[in-house]
Amino acid sequence: MNTVTNQKKVPKSVLIILYYWPPAGGPGVQRWLKFVKYLPEYGIKPIVYVPSNPNYPIIDESLINEVSDDITIIKQPIREPYKFAGILSKKKSKTISKGIIPNKKSQTVLDKLLLFIRGNLFIPDARKSWVRPSVQYLSTYIKDYSIGTIITTGPPHSLHLIGLQLKKSDNIQWVADFRDPWTTIGYHKQLKLTKAAQKKHKQLEKNVLQAADKVIVTSEVTKKEFSKITDKPISVITNGYDLLPSIKTNLDSKFSIAHIGSLLSERNPTILWQVLNDLILNQPGFAHDFKLKLVGYVSEEVLKEIDSNGLIDYLENIGYVSHKQAVENQRNAQLLLLIEIDSPETVSIIPGKIFEYMVSGRPIVAIGPKGSDVERILQETNTGTYFYYDSYNDLKRIILKHYLNYKKGNLQVQGVGLQKFSRKQLTKALAELL
Repeated sequence: MNTVTNQKKVPKSVLIILYYWPPAGGPGVQRWLKFVKYLPEYGIKPIVYVPSNPNYPIIDESLINEVSDDITIIKQPIREPYKFAGILSKKKSKTISKGIIPNKKSQTVLDKLLLFIRGNLFIPDARKSWVRPSVQYLSTYIKDYSIGTIITTGPPHSLHLIGLQLKKSDNIQWVADFRDPWTTIGYHKQLKLTKAAQKKHKQLEKNVLQAADKVIVTSEVTKKEFSKITDKPISVITNGYDLLPSIKTNLDSKFSIAHIGSLLSERNPTILWQVLNDLILNQPGFAHDFKLKLVGYVSEEVLKEIDSNGLIDYLENIGYVSHKQAVENQRNAQLLLLIEIDSPETVSIIPGKIFEYMVSGRPIVAIGPKGSDVERILQETNTGTYFYYDSYNDLKRIILKHYLNYKKGNLQVQGVGLQKFSRKQLTKALAELL
């Protein structure tokens, strides 16, 4: 006679080392907030390690409600140089910490000084001072609680240096997650790096990629890039969407074209502003119906360009809002904008908001560099149209087409294959990797 004993499977504990965590707002917090939310459903117990006194440039208190009381969160203090930089200029230091770097032509001497300090004295980034105390604290924690797997996620890429040091001293599996590239990200060239600083960044990147047991990236382009540096397994797990069924859709009565998220100085689509000005002047009814909605931080350079193209009277500059309000604006807009810097360094960037855009039911108009992963995703999912920065006539034609459909009351889009980008599906892929 055979006897079968049913035993409840003990969850596998995984230590996740993060910088961005509620009440931090912005795109950096969403990825791991959702992974942590769903990992327990796949037999994994996440333990979150974050700073106790971070200097978050963006705050969204509403995200605290998404953190389960069952999640173990451990914290240690961090020394934030942006607080000291605020003595020189509180506004400028806070702006740079948000990633809004002034256009080269408009940079003051103080701008250049702060960028030089940020790029050359804080390698790989301004959170480097958290590495040593975190390694000291977590080395003991890992032993005391028998942690077998740790995950580091960047940027800030200094968190990968915590993983690098822990890997040297402890018998653990280390997974390095790159939400963005490291040395090839667009803003790197604007940090006024010396040759020595560039070399150090490259060496640290190589050390991390070759020491981690597994590497996760968010795009195929980044995977190809990193594959030239390491032979360690690299998995692509994109960002995604989490449906918020409680949000009601009330389409704007105007022909609203909305951009959700920061519009940095270099992310300034002059071609779009010119097309919209053209339509205002030459398309009957467009000037009456049109509204441009910007939700998020917008640089002064972008606002000046909008003004110079005669669009300021049509602009609703909403500013930063909570994540829930951002999703509301997505679903209410007639048309959604996705803008990326026209540079080879940005082809691997897949903005997190694209996935929420795709399930909003609103058509997407994207402008970016050739060879971008974004172009492929929009084509595969039938959720929008992608343009290069020299596609004036094609861009004008599509916006006019959308406007005429709006006038007929049938402006909509039917996405396909979106389920694979749901947060639950992506967390399942992460759980299998772990």
